Amino acid sequence: MLLPAAALAGVSAAALWLVYAQGWTLYYGDAEAHLNIARRIVDSLTPGYSQVGTVWLPLPHWMMLPLVRNDALWRGGLAGAIPSAACFVVAGTFLFAAVRRLFDSTAAAAAATALFALNPNVLYLQSIPMTESFFWAALLALLYFTVRGSAVGAGMAACAATLVRYDGWFLLPFVAAYFWLTAGRRRAIVFAIIGGLGPVYWLGHNYFLDNHPLDFILGPYSSRAIQGGKPYAGLGNWRLSWLYVSTAARLCAGPVLTWIGVAGIAAALLKRAFWPLLLLALPPVFYIWSMHSSGGTPIHLPVLPPYSYYNSRYGLEALPLLAFAGGALVALLPLRIRNWAALAVVVAASAPWLLHPSPRNWVTWEEARVNSEARRAWSSQGAQYLASRYRPGSGILTSFGDVTAIFRQAGIPLRETFTGDNGLLWLAATRRPCLYLDQEWVVAQQGDIVEQAVENNRSCVGYYLEKIIVVKDAGPVLIYRR
Repeated sequence: MLLPAAALAGVSAAALWLVYAQGWTLYYGDAEAHLNIARRIVDSLTPGYSQVGTVWLPLPHWMMLPLVRNDALWRGGLAGAIPSAACFVVAGTFLFAAVRRLFDSTAAAAAATALFALNPNVLYLQSIPMTESFFWAALLALLYFTVRGSAVGAGMAACAATLVRYDGWFLLPFVAAYFWLTAGRRRAIVFAIIGGLGPVYWLGHNYFLDNHPLDFILGPYSSRAIQGGKPYAGLGNWRLSWLYVSTAARLCAGPVLTWIGVAGIAAALLKRAFWPLLLLALPPVFYIWSMHSSGGTPIHLPVLPPYSYYNSRYGLEALPLLAFAGGALVALLPLRIRNWAALAVVVAASAPWLLHPSPRNWVTWEEARVNSEARRAWSSQGAQYLASRYRPGSGILTSFGDVTAIFRQAGIPLRETFTGDNGLLWLAATRRPCLYLDQEWVVAQQGDIVEQAVENNRSCVGYYLEKIIVVKDAGPVLIYRR
């Protein structure tokens, strides 16, 4: 296992360096947010456990903590990117081990791992502070331990998955049923107890912080609340849900791997690898169901209405399935040609990316670039303005959101900012600013609660508008000073 792990580490490090050197690490708004959530746990006016929040699951943020304390690693984004890359290596290693164990073929295992690891969309997501790599590591560890029949190992992997993505919750009953049918009631119960610790903990966490165990679904920061009830393609329509998720998968995987995967699924069925196919199909099935039923999971793609970019990365949920199927296709062939077949499928799947190497052909990268242009422009201008003017200790009233990028880039610690995540004092300052607002600076986005607090109380708060940052396709950013 050392050789595939070392190869994966080399590929991961090369991709991480490229992404960081090109300045792409924090193009995704969610990547910026994940990084800053981890940072505020240790750097805030009110640091500590509560800063994890109640919507995004906590494990990725916890894994960033050892590095995010370092100012340089936080400011450059590497504090979140390095743990993501490490999880990519773990994911690929478990995929290799599972395929080799199932098919008794090193060639098939190498093919499956390479099909997964050499995809440029995968390589981009593993190089930034997003949750995909963390989930792949848990999912493919779960595959390996179920193939081995280890209820304890599978339970631990499933528990990790439930603390990374909500798709991990969806896996639990299926895996428990698998152990019940193949290994007996005792192992199924052991798995269920260990794997179920994650959801039980998270329900308790939400109740502890907000007095509502389902705050992550029904609260003001849930995906459903953010969507605001607005309709989207696929909501209440199974055909469109399938179309958008399958199209996202095809754009992420590339045209050749998609067809290799289809053929490989047939090969896996012939090899009687029923359980791995089912397990790896569950994440994309979850997104089809979620898009149809949740009211908060839209996908926008450049080839389907409304011809834009949003959540295209959900298509990567099918990558482990397609890669595994590619390995099964190699395993079905005679032993004497498996090595050559493995090389052929990897070269064929990589050909579209090699023939058109521009990152604009990587749908996840292009989504991140397009959707971040305005945010990167105004956050850079805001950081340049504050970096030379802000005096430590003077304080900034703001909101924890996209504007946090300004303070990260300016090198202003988050403990210098006063946000909604600091609790009741912030509510007092925004609702009764004449009595409780005493920070020297205010950084707001037009229309948010911070701007309203200042503008509606101009006569007593004593702030003047010092800087307006206006960029195309974004609302103005307003910087006030007392």
